[in-house]
Amino acid sequence: MLLPKSRFETINGMEVHFTQWGDPQKPTVVCWHGLTRNGRDFDILARHLAQDYHILCPDTIGRGWSQWSSFPEKDYCFESYSNLAIGLLDHLGIEQVRWVGTSMGGAIGMRIAGTPLHQNRITHLILNDIGAGASDNAVQDIEGIKRIISYVGTPPQFKTFTELKNYYKTIYATFGLSNEQEWTDFTQYSCRRRDDGGISPNYDPNIALQFQQTGDLNLWKQWEAIQSKILLIRGEISDVLPLDVAVKMQQKSNCQMVTIPKLGHAPALNTEEQISIIENFLQ
Repeated sequence: MLLPKSRFETINGMEVHFTQWGDPQKPTVVCWHGLTRNGRDFDILARHLAQDYHILCPDTIGRGWSQWSSFPEKDYCFESYSNLAIGLLDHLGIEQVRWVGTSMGGAIGMRIAGTPLHQNRITHLILNDIGAGASDNAVQDIEGIKRIISYVGTPPQFKTFTELKNYYKTIYATFGLSNEQEWTDFTQYSCRRRDDGGISPNYDPNIALQFQQTGDLNLWKQWEAIQSKILLIRGEISDVLPLDVAVKMQQKSNCQMVTIPKLGHAPALNTEEQISIIENFLQ
């Protein structure tokens, strides 16, 4: 079985962890995860894509094995994350990439591709169940955003790994993980032991401070400027990417949309059907 290389590099003064798959001489695909998640969410997808591409799956600062910020009010925002991504690509000497972004990772991709200075860095942009904002600009009225805000700043604590896995099965039920081993891997790569011996999700609770910056979630200006080829993936029952927002985004001439039946926020990109959709788009 193909396994990733785990790397740590200092980018913009912060130590960043990422997994690296495949041959660095091949075209690069960046896979960027959601708000409280980390790069290991893409293991199944990356293993498939690594036959034809060089894959990078970073942990955003404050998540996974990347450094936590000493200045969370400043560092936990899309501008900082976008600069981190560009800094990582520059550090590795990578000029252009294909981008797969789940939720927050898609928002980071939109911000990069929609910024004139970096417009040419992303050739293919896959947005996994994330929109450019509410159709009426009231971003924080989106049900899924309100749901996420309600829990992200107070990560739960459990005594056992199994308790945390069962919690993940509840809050991430709509991801569509397909078997017990996937749930075990999902939990294993996103947990940490606490000083008291308990176990909890492996992210900095201060990442919730981003939601105090309401403008950070409105990306319509960047959306209009994106010239990349775009694939918008939407879970059929998503509460984070409302249908009216997806339809509005689909009106952009360089954007196509695919709906994943029976799933919500956000499809795990772990099935043959979903992987095939991505592979065909990236060609």
